[in-house]
Amino acid sequence: MKKSALKVLVLGLCQAVLFGCAPRTIPSGTVTTTKPTAQATQFFTNPIADGADPWVIKQDGMYYSCGVTKGGIYVSKSPVLTKFGERVPVWKAPATGWNSSNLWAPEIHFLQGKWYIYYTAGRKEGGPFLYQRSGVLESVSDDPFGPYADKGMLHTGDHLQDTASIKWAIDLSPFSLNGQLYAVWSGWEENAATDKTKQHLYIARMQNPYTISSTRVKLSSPVADWETGGELDLQEGPEMLKKKEKAFIIYSTRESWLKEYRLGYLLLTDTLADPTQPQNWTKSAGPVFQGTAQVLGAGHCSFTTSPDGSEDWILYHSKKTVNPGWQRDIRMQKFTWSATGLPVFGEPVPAGVPLAVPSGQKNQE
Repeated sequence: MKKSALKVLVLGLCQAVLFGCAPRTIPSGTVTTTKPTAQATQFFTNPIADGADPWVIKQDGMYYSCGVTKGGIYVSKSPVLTKFGERVPVWKAPATGWNSSNLWAPEIHFLQGKWYIYYTAGRKEGGPFLYQRSGVLESVSDDPFGPYADKGMLHTGDHLQDTASIKWAIDLSPFSLNGQLYAVWSGWEENAATDKTKQHLYIARMQNPYTISSTRVKLSSPVADWETGGELDLQEGPEMLKKKEKAFIIYSTRESWLKEYRLGYLLLTDTLADPTQPQNWTKSAGPVFQGTAQVLGAGHCSFTTSPDGSEDWILYHSKKTVNPGWQRDIRMQKFTWSATGLPVFGEPVPAGVPLAVPSGQKNQE
């Protein structure tokens, strides 16, 4: 054996000892390739769906959404955030009664081992939106696709023992803080004969997911210059957002049918303070998310996280045209946080602009 060959053999044996494997012979002419260590970045573009009032939550690694369809409410389930699953009808409004018409903005929540759907509805007679109230459905089991039992109208009035005191209420959303369940919603001070009535934000305690247990308290009114100046002063679509020991109620303001629709927030100054006391909340100095020339009327949002939990995402709707009306689509984008713990939503990203899918999302199918 030549010295050069012996040297190669010895070297190979030494490597085998060092790395715990036998030397491997690569046949002549074989081309080796290196496999990529990470998948190529995937993208999506807005809008992701037709519709309005998007509501999405993540539970056990899946994304659940709900909405209104053909006089009822649907639920969908998807492993990815950028594409909703099949819309499965779970409840149909009755032919008559307080909740027979004008279904709005349902939200699905998993509370105390069951699924609950909070929704807005009204009776058919009278003006178009004069009798809107808030109701709740409860799943019979732990299956989000039902069946559901209608638990009735929630008490959004001034006197718990008097059902006649229940006031106009929409967009009710529950949240838990320091072990107590609360409901927050948009409502009128008094029931009125016109739907052009100012809307305020109200809060109350809940005894359980289907029972309000305290008289409503008005938290906020549309009085700032960036909330007023249009056809109707309103605050609606309130949603709780908690992060880094701060709690916010993110809400929509200005008219939902106009391109000026936008978001503001109330910040709870101390998360251990009583959230039913208005003085414990501070309103944002201006809108925190609003439309542009390319994205019109950005509002009515919900929040969730990426599949791996490392990113925060906002879902919202926007208008399809500058004309007054409710033709809208659903969009989403990532948001961040300031050094002082405030949400930074940035500007709505125009349609068709590629955005990286949420971190940890494996595909869009």
